[in-house]
Amino acid sequence: MRRTMPVVRFITHPDVAIDPARPVPEWHLSLRGILRARMMLERPWVTGLKSLFSSGERKALDTAAILSAATGLDVTVLEALHENDRSATGYLPGPAFEAMADAFFAQPEESVRGWERAADAQARIVAAVEQVLALAPPGDVAIIAHGAVGALLLCRLKGVPISRAEDQPGRGGGNLFAFDRDSRALLHGWRPIDEE
Repeated sequence: MRRTMPVVRFITHPDVAIDPARPVPEWHLSLRGILRARMMLERPWVTGLKSLFSSGERKALDTAAILSAATGLDVTVLEALHENDRSATGYLPGPAFEAMADAFFAQPEESVRGWERAADAQARIVAAVEQVLALAPPGDVAIIAHGAVGALLLCRLKGVPISRAEDQPGRGGGNLFAFDRDSRALLHGWRPIDEE
């Protein structure tokens, strides 16, 4: 029997071209990220999409543009879908970034070195997703955004405290989870965009 319930897929942009000389929101997808996003187009759920929403960050917009070109759907940009605000520290190399991300999730009520508080980022992304669903036409929705705010949304959908245990797997992004549009019930957790 064919599924009839509308589904929301929260998609994180895949691999980016890291450029410490540019603000992180301006980073583009890397060649690998572009290839992974194109592989996503082979997934059967893509043809069922009725609307696309994206963060205004370049890497999310690059991913959304690939979906838009394949589906013919316009992309609605909502700035509130952006990643947690890390501008206070700017670019941090691998180990330093991972330590900060750990602290961000572990101390959700505190601003770690000036980063947006995880509690505030969670409230923002939850409200932004509700705005998406109020604006979207009936049917399946794709939201293209970022890993940390995706993890915070997933915590809310699962009814668990903020924790990095809900962060997307691997390094480089390019994962998605899905939930029922009407009930907000989680349908599945993180899966790679090019394997689901």
